[in-house]
Amino acid sequence: MSPKLVEFSTKDKLLLPGLLYEAKDSKKAVIYLHGNGSSSVFYDEKEKRVLPNEITKKGISFLKFNNRGAHIIKKLNIKKENEVERLKFGCAYEIIRECVLDIDAAVKFFQGLGYKEFYLMGTSTGANKICVYNYYKPDNLFKKYVLICGGDDTGIYYSELGDKRFWKLLKESKEKIRAGKGEEIIESLINTEVFSYKGFYDIANPDGDYNVFPFSEALGKVKLSKKPQFRYFKSIKKPSLVVYGEKDEYAWGDIPKIIEILKSHQPKFDYRIIKDADHGFTGKNEELAKIISEWI
Repeated sequence: MSPKLVEFSTKDKLLLPGLLYEAKDSKKAVIYLHGNGSSSVFYDEKEKRVLPNEITKKGISFLKFNNRGAHIIKKLNIKKENEVERLKFGCAYEIIRECVLDIDAAVKFFQGLGYKEFYLMGTSTGANKICVYNYYKPDNLFKKYVLICGGDDTGIYYSELGDKRFWKLLKESKEKIRAGKGEEIIESLINTEVFSYKGFYDIANPDGDYNVFPFSEALGKVKLSKKPQFRYFKSIKKPSLVVYGEKDEYAWGDIPKIIEILKSHQPKFDYRIIKDADHGFTGKNEELAKIISEWI
């Protein structure tokens, strides 16, 4: 099924584009959240059509959309009264808590089309966003959640940067934000990553909203945070499916242990491990789609 190009506005006047796969006469909808980095739902669309196709066969429409964290840096227009302000978005500037605005806009879009039942699905950072959204807006309209390969970004950046550099950049970022310079790009990271100070602080702060899945800490690799671990994940009270690839390259090499940790916090959730699958489920998209469509 070929998708329809759609767009909708957030409460803060950001126009978001998406791809809508419509199931005939459906009043049910899945809203899908992509990961961070250079992600965009418009690349390799035909190759990734298997998941929305399986969902629409169940009589459920499927929406993939570019949220404000799509791409590394993306300038977008914000219309305010008679003026248009051009602001910087993308992964380099993203504040994960703002996912609430994007998700609510997607729900409102579907409500305008007459939809009544909603499911929220996210891959990688998209899974983290589900937990953050639920934490700040627990009384939402979603019936179920699907969390696919949620990530420990804070732990990964600590591992990549090393103890001294990690804490130095975190402190520097906090100071820049306080000085009103949070949107400046961190030059010392350009060879490997592109982040503004505010974007890096949001993703790397151990006690911030981004640190949803602190696997490195739970596995005893390091102690970073002061606040209770997995507090966002533990706050979920809706039926949820959690899926990981057996060979997820961002999961510290021990998926069974990670699933065991998650089960200790949410024993009633459904958990699946896809054999030989990496973080992007390369060559395993059909198996992933089947598991999700049968569960929903």
